[in-house]
Amino acid sequence: MSSTGAGYDYSAGTFSPEGRIFQVEYAKKAVENSGTSIGIKCTDGIIMGVEKTLLSKMLVPGTHRRIYAIDRHVGLSMAGLVADGRQLVNRAREEALNYRKNYGCSIPPHLLAERMGQFVHYYTLYGSIRPFGTAIMLAGYDQDTKKSSLYMVEPSGVTYSYRGCALGKGQQSAKTEIEKYKLFDMTCREAMKYVAKILNTLHDEVRHPFELELSWICEETNWQHHLVPDNLRDEVNEWAVQSIKEDEMADDDDDDDEDVPVRLKLFPKSAWRPGNLDGVISVIRCAGHGAAPSMPFNR
Repeated sequence: MSSTGAGYDYSAGTFSPEGRIFQVEYAKKAVENSGTSIGIKCTDGIIMGVEKTLLSKMLVPGTHRRIYAIDRHVGLSMAGLVADGRQLVNRAREEALNYRKNYGCSIPPHLLAERMGQFVHYYTLYGSIRPFGTAIMLAGYDQDTKKSSLYMVEPSGVTYSYRGCALGKGQQSAKTEIEKYKLFDMTCREAMKYVAKILNTLHDEVRHPFELELSWICEETNWQHHLVPDNLRDEVNEWAVQSIKEDEMADDDDDDDEDVPVRLKLFPKSAWRPGNLDGVISVIRCAGHGAAPSMPFNR
């Protein structure tokens, strides 16, 4: 009974005999069903990208955002239930504002990530409240250490620091692509194109269209978190779509090349004698229809 959660999933404060908290696992499932979100720590800063699915053609572009500014030096992206994510955005802004009022300086990104992890974890301890159905990424710049950092807070409250991470429906494939392209060794402007390509590759265009959201915090932005300008975002998105089409055409050409040696094995050596054109054509026609090749003949 415990393997299905029956009887043990009514409260976040109840453990199953296997030591599982099903309410937290259900919250993680909400994140996995969301659009893909990617964060990359590049050589000169951090780039974040989100696949924002458009459920209606009447939605105004730019609404229903998944990336927010927390402070001048910190940005947040989310995956999961957007309403839950907005509550975490408000909480993060309160933490940053209170720290500035008390200490007169910006909150360090690692401290903000720890405080957000503690806040999220609090909602997994009591039966009268439920866990947040969202996970967040925090990208920030520490003015004391002069370093940028990327953190992820899971629905359980666990907080990790990453060089590159992904959330949402395509997180496993996105992680593979991040390692494949070695985005850690690129600048934000260079990696931006591949982030757009990964999100376009993983998106299922048949179901719903999507809007690409990109933000960065790097030397080019004076170490402040900003959304990528619309013209630059559209430019990299067009490059990503074109690059995907070129890759698909290259794959089709490779498949055709792989078929040639197989067909050549069907041709008798006698078919390749000089002047034996009819014999070659006869063999090709038979091989193309799966029939046994006929014996070649000379004119």
